[in-house]
Amino acid sequence: MTTRFNPPTGWPQLGRAFNHGIVQPEGKTLHMTGQVAWDGEGKLIGEGDCEVQIRQCFENVEHILSAVGGRLEDIISLTIYFLKRADLPAIQKVRAEKLAPEIAPASILIQTPGLVVPELLVELVPIAVIPYERYHEPKW
Repeated sequence: MTTRFNPPTGWPQLGRAFNHGIVQPEGKTLHMTGQVAWDGEGKLIGEGDCEVQIRQCFENVEHILSAVGGRLEDIISLTIYFLKRADLPAIQKVRAEKLAPEIAPASILIQTPGLVVPELLVELVPIAVIPYERYHEPKW
């Protein structure tokens, strides 16, 4: 079981979806390539709209997790790269919808001047630990 905690001496979360500490549980560790707003055909979803893009990023993450028996709650660490400070409310909104406080990972947001192609506004890089009892090898 994953232990998530926030010591009383830590700075407040202020309603944001993260935990200061995560004790990694036993299971299979899954490192994912940065997920951007491309669909299964490599087409950009949500050009110019960070909220639509981050939703697609999370959908991509969910597909990868489900391929080995994982769920969003198995994410223990999440790095989010983004371009525009003005997009933070949309990023935090979707992150909070997808990762409730009781399952929120340790998290970092990094503002960057650009991603792999100019149309991309956000990229997620999660690390998950899939419990042994749910883990299965990918089917392909």
